[in-house]
Amino acid sequence: MAATAREVKKRIQSVKNIAQITRALQAVSASKVQRAVQMVEATRPYATKAWEVLTHLAMDPLRAQLHPLLAPREEIRNVAVVLITADRGLAGPYNTEILLAAHRKFDNYPVPVKWITVGRKGRDYLLRRRRDLLADFSGLGDPPTYVEVSPIGHLVVDEYLAGNVDEIYVVYTDFISFMRQEVRIQKLMPLEFDAHEGGEGLLEGAVQPRTAAYIYEPSPEALLDEIVPRFIQLQIYRAVLEARASEHAARMVAMKRATDNATELAALLQLEYNKARQQGITRELMDIVGGAEALRKQEGR
Repeated sequence: MAATAREVKKRIQSVKNIAQITRALQAVSASKVQRAVQMVEATRPYATKAWEVLTHLAMDPLRAQLHPLLAPREEIRNVAVVLITADRGLAGPYNTEILLAAHRKFDNYPVPVKWITVGRKGRDYLLRRRRDLLADFSGLGDPPTYVEVSPIGHLVVDEYLAGNVDEIYVVYTDFISFMRQEVRIQKLMPLEFDAHEGGEGLLEGAVQPRTAAYIYEPSPEALLDEIVPRFIQLQIYRAVLEARASEHAARMVAMKRATDNATELAALLQLEYNKARQQGITRELMDIVGGAEALRKQEGR
């Protein structure tokens, strides 16, 4: 049964209302992604200098004796994963891609895996699958502050130093551009340095290791006690910022597509409305003509 003109008109208005909402969400996400990218850029100078100093210290053959976070474990018995997702949906495949990547990597891992979640989507996913959830840090501010994120770094460092976990990974989405975001799985601890790489993932854009001599005051051991945990916190903070920028970019693109689809649907419904209205007018004209013809015949008797 074909829809009436009134029903089609109501559907057109409903679709236009949805388009207004998605257009507003697109504008909000566009504004937020700009701020998130600016915050990512603001962390790079400190991260680059910290990487430079740590790389120089890591060249020491006795680096394992300088700080326990630089020493790999002989046996891997437990692994912790920091999973960074969004608190909300309406971001296209953003959350799904992160969860699928984490599932493929750690679902059948040879050792037990403990999870630390940042974002309600990841937390709810793990709870539904009854995974070992060590901690949850959902509901961070927008944009998140370093003070809000630093407890995550404290937690992973304490768990590693206490021997509760032997490796720590972070799963997040790296912001490449407004149209491109890539899921990355990065080993967080023990810290690993490659003299042939200037940085990757969280350290993208870092400088190549320098061979210049450094004078450390106080000793390198005392310096590492302060800088290594801070560097771990900085890596997590940058991952959260990258993920937040990727989330807003994905939501902006998703809302733009939704707006375009709603606009296209409204145009198709408008054509359907015009046809239904034309058919209604035609029926009314036929009724008028039929009535006039009946009157004419009646008068002619």
